[in-house]
This record gives sequence, structure tokens and C-alpha cells, in this order.
Amino acid sequence: MLSSPASSSSRLSAIQPGVVSGEEYRALQQACRAGGYALPAVNVSSSTAANAALAAARKNGSDIIIQISAGGACFYAGQSFPNEHQAQILGATALAQHVHLLAQHYGVAVILHTDHANRSLLGWIDGLVEQSRRHHEQTGRPLFSSHMLDLSTEPVSDNISTAATLMKALTPLGIGLEIELGMTGGEEDGIGMELHPHETACNPSLYTSPEDVLRAWKTLSPLGMLSIAASFGNVHGVYKPGNVCLNPDILRQSQTLVAQELQTSPNPVPLVFHGGSGSEEHDIRKAVDYGVFKFNIDTDTQFAYARGVARYVEDHKTAFTHQVDPDTHRPLKKYYDIRRWMQAGEESFIQRLDETFRVLGARGRSIAAPARTTTP
Repeated sequence: MLSSPASSSSRLSAIQPGVVSGEEYRALQQACRAGGYALPAVNVSSSTAANAALAAARKNGSDIIIQISAGGACFYAGQSFPNEHQAQILGATALAQHVHLLAQHYGVAVILHTDHANRSLLGWIDGLVEQSRRHHEQTGRPLFSSHMLDLSTEPVSDNISTAATLMKALTPLGIGLEIELGMTGGEEDGIGMELHPHETACNPSLYTSPEDVLRAWKTLSPLGMLSIAASFGNVHGVYKPGNVCLNPDILRQSQTLVAQELQTSPNPVPLVFHGGSGSEEHDIRKAVDYGVFKFNIDTDTQFAYARGVARYVEDHKTAFTHQVDPDTHRPLKKYYDIRRWMQAGEESFIQRLDETFRVLGARGRSIAAPARTTTP
């Protein structure tokens, strides 16, 4: 019989602040499930967004998941970087190094994750695994806590087979793997396609079969740390109410089937909620009750950051058209200073995450030990 989330997490109830991996990653994942809460998984493509995510976690006394896509990694490396594939690897590596350096001093635990890698991006993951191997040799830790493999458009057998091969490289380094079963609708950073309104409502391809969840879990969980993004009507982005039909009961059915077939305690599978932006609170809470520990939120936090910047610009219009006020003749540098309007974006970003931590039940639930007081 497999151990329950509660019994496993009790072996390591407190961990050091910073980026987790190996048993610390497993302990944090299981603490969420045993405690009936989930962590927001925030996509970032810049250091300012990463800092805002860390600040939000510290403010709310919660741990957090910070993730980056291949497109976000390219942006992090710089839009003029001459080689796209190298930019994907180095941009993600730079983000990881940034978070490793700062996270422990924010006093929270961080799951550092890469988002949505389809087959064309397997070379990106291979490059990051090599970066983690080098980091592990130097520090005893990988760069990333986990990676995501998104082969949801391919046959389930191919999805599982590729995942098994990848896990053999990840597990010795203490890195987990997230796979997607069933398609998450919409487009996210070049993966998938934006849906038209008539395509979203109750699209059969957006719902995972519990039998596929059982098949994947039975095959892959013995190989290492696995989480599953099982689709239950999820769609990336925000659409008009009524155009997205979430059915969290699929998650309950999947957990029940796995528990019965493998004789485990309830909710044995760590589940992931993709396309969380715009979701109703009652659907979120049901999903968490059924074993979701990771709640992806990108569209809402991007909008919140942009809205904060837009409000600041609106309140200081003159500073964005003149260096010197034409009426008062006073310099306006302190108003168009990049730090001022980025700060406004970060503050709005943090406010949006405040609400997410509340809905997920994560406030005050950090399992990280008190922050270290030593200086770098």
C-alpha cells in the first residue's frame, strides 16, 4: 500500500526557505494535499515579476510556485539574443539563478518549474536538465524543482512513453515531472491555439478520462515524483462567462479509481489545475478538495501587472510626454523612473495574488523554517 499524503509529509514537516527539490519538494507537495490547500503557480518572464511573486508569498505567509515558459525564457534572456534555442535555455537558467539567490531571504519555500514543453521543446528541457546536472554537482541541488511535459495532443501511449524516458533523467537529480492528460484549451505563450467562443463550451477534447489518469499514474509514479494536469474543461485565458464548462468531478472520479485499483488512501495523485484565471471560487475549492496542489494563474496576474502600470501612467501623464513639466518647469524624472511604474505593476500583481492565496487556502500555511538572518 502506498503512503498517504499526511503520513509522508509528517516525515519532513518543516524545510529551509528557498527553492525546493527532492524530498523537500515531495514534502511541500504532500503538505498542500494533506492540509487541503494549493499553491499558486505564477508564470514570470522578468525579474520584476519574480520579485513580486516572492513578495506576495512572504506577505501571505505562504509558499509559492514560480514557473517560466520557453517564450518567457527567451524574453528573460533579451529580445535581441541571437540564438532562440540558447535563449530559451539561458533565460530559464538566469531566472532560476535569480530565484535561488533571493528566495531563501524572503523566508518562503519555492517550487521552481518550467511550463508547457511540447515535443518541439524537448531540446529546451534537455538543455535545462544539463544545467541542473552542473548545478547539482556544485551544490547538491538541481536548478529546477520540476518540469512540465505537454504531449496532450499525442496518443496517451506516446505521452507516457516519453514521460518515462524523461523521468529517468530527472529523478536522480531530485526533479519532479508534471504531465498533461487531456487538452487544456486555448493558447499560452505559443503552445496551443486561442479558441473562438463557440469552441470553448463543453468541448469533449477538454475532459480527461479517469482511466488515462490511472494508466499514467500506475506506469510513471514508481519512476519518480509525478504530478498530473488532468483536464476537466480548463481553458487558458479568460472568456465570457458560460463559455467554459468546468467539471471538477472528473478529478474526484480519477482519484477514486486510482485509490481503488492500487489500494491507496484517498486522493493519491498530486493534481494540477491549468487555466486557473477567471475560474469561479466554488470550482477552485472543489478541485483543491480533490487533490489539486498546484493552481496555474497567468492571465489574471499579467492583467493585474499591466493594470497597475496603466493606472500609474494615467495618473502621471505629463511625465510620459515631457521630461520637464511645461507648466511648472519642474523636472519629472522621478515620475517616469522605470522603478516607479514597475513598482506600481508589482503592487497590483501582489494584490491579485493576495486573493488567490485566500481562495486556495494557502495563507499562513508555509512550511518553511524561519528566514535566515545571515547576509549573502
